[in-house]
Amino acid sequence: MRRSKALPAIALVASASLVLGACGGGGGTSDADGGDATVAEMATARGESADGYTAPDTKQSDQVVVSTDKPFTSYNNATEDANQSYNTFALTLVQPGAHLLNGNNKVILNKDVMESIEVTSKSPQVVTWKLKKGVSWSDGEAWDCDDFYMAWFTQSNSSKKADGSKYFKPAGTTGYDLMNGECKDDQTFVGTFTAPYPDYEDMFNNDVLPAHILEKNAGVADITKLNKDSAAADIQKAADFWNEKWNGFTKDLMPGAGTYVLTGFEPNQSVTLERNPKWAGKPGGPAKIILKAIPDPVAQAQALENGELAVNSFAQPDANAATKLKGLNAQGVTFGAGPGLSFEHLDIQMKNPVLAKEEVRKAFFMCVKRQDIIDKLISEVQADAKPMGSLIFFPKDEGYKDVYADKAKGDAAESKKILTDAGWAQGADGVFAKDGVRASFRISHTDIPRRKQTVELIQGQCKEAGIEVKDDTDPNFLDERVSAGDYDVALFAWSGSPFKGGKKSIYETGGGQNWQNLTVPKADDAMKQAVSQTAIAESLKYWSQADEALAGAYGSLPLFQMPNMWAFKGLDRVYFQSYYGALWNANEWQTK
Repeated sequence: MRRSKALPAIALVASASLVLGACGGGGGTSDADGGDATVAEMATARGESADGYTAPDTKQSDQVVVSTDKPFTSYNNATEDANQSYNTFALTLVQPGAHLLNGNNKVILNKDVMESIEVTSKSPQVVTWKLKKGVSWSDGEAWDCDDFYMAWFTQSNSSKKADGSKYFKPAGTTGYDLMNGECKDDQTFVGTFTAPYPDYEDMFNNDVLPAHILEKNAGVADITKLNKDSAAADIQKAADFWNEKWNGFTKDLMPGAGTYVLTGFEPNQSVTLERNPKWAGKPGGPAKIILKAIPDPVAQAQALENGELAVNSFAQPDANAATKLKGLNAQGVTFGAGPGLSFEHLDIQMKNPVLAKEEVRKAFFMCVKRQDIIDKLISEVQADAKPMGSLIFFPKDEGYKDVYADKAKGDAAESKKILTDAGWAQGADGVFAKDGVRASFRISHTDIPRRKQTVELIQGQCKEAGIEVKDDTDPNFLDERVSAGDYDVALFAWSGSPFKGGKKSIYETGGGQNWQNLTVPKADDAMKQAVSQTAIAESLKYWSQADEALAGAYGSLPLFQMPNMWAFKGLDRVYFQSYYGALWNANEWQTK
């Protein structure tokens, strides 16, 4: 994701304008060099330079305990049924990629494992990834081109069964599906694109897994010999392992190639990382990091106050926890918050017989008072938070336009009019009905307190409009149900890198993450054009067209850009990176 000499990355223009707001700890903490680092300054890693990142010398320390909202569940975070931020948070220093993002979402070449990434031809577009020699997995096997080839092959959908179905089940294919990959040698992977792809720097960043583990355990002699024309039985063996065998935790199947390696796992509770003895770079700071799931945000803050842990990392902002943490300044607690690369939204299941009716979706959007939700649940974390008006762009992005302001006014009277004009009538219970069908459905979500509060607010707002909203709280919703489309309306957040290309698999017809069964032909056409442009302005034009088409389908309602929120004590500098979480540079942490 660094800017290389040929094609610029679209979203770098957008991400550069994100603004951080932070407070706490008297405005800063002691830096390694004896200076004073403000929270905003902590967004920059110590190992950054003009041409990339190399891990710096770090004073080593003992165990650090870090809290987050939900548990780690899968080592292969690239599959459609496992892909979630909480796995990314745990794996960022275990599975190194070609690039990393700092706290300002700046894209940086990972020079600990990469020599270079270059566009070596423009027509056709050819990109060459040069891997650094001497990097190995924690079991001693080389981290090399085989691993890149497997990442490409498993996510490209280049191989399909006779009936057209997929062997592999990746969360997304964007970019990989436009590329033919090959290993020139152990350190050189070359991708030849069938169409220009400006977001190529978003590839091979958090999906490079150990090919030798799959080969050994699936009975595949050489992953680089597999291609779309290989015997179906051979591809199936690889797919069965890749799709299923890296869930949960099995130590021998899950080595690390980064600063840390996974060494322990308590289901639904915690995952343990320890320094990787085979790491080719400079060793990390903490000898051991325990990433502990604490769903209750106030309990997270309490555990920090009590000294049970050193870092709170909230992917889910919470007003009560923010108030508590801001009050711990005198105890040496540093608090930080600011807009991130996630957004909270409501997804409609288009196969639901009630919500398949456009007038019901329109009426539902109209009755939701988004600013009221923000005022009650988010403003304590980020005072200037506003309703989000796009599924593709963040408010500070170039190209952002609010295409939902007229669709979600929080106007119960207008909501009623939409249903009445379509022939619906309110029953004795106040709920609209037509042809025996009631305007009633569930909102499904995890057991995060803020989400339950969100549903409670929406229930009251839409009751005024004659729409019955039922609360469906399920702690396992994101792990087991959302990817199966098992919901009427889903309340969760999408989190991504600064690049726009990843949105394609969410909103295109049949996309790997289009769990809501949304079909918007105009958006499909626009997104296809967007990912194959070479000029930033042209790509943004097509993304804007897709955004407007999606808004017109009333399939997904963005609520707000999610603030990141974190706090720490006893460490010199911690920063919650919007995509990779708090551990993105935990190898640099030092005790004060």
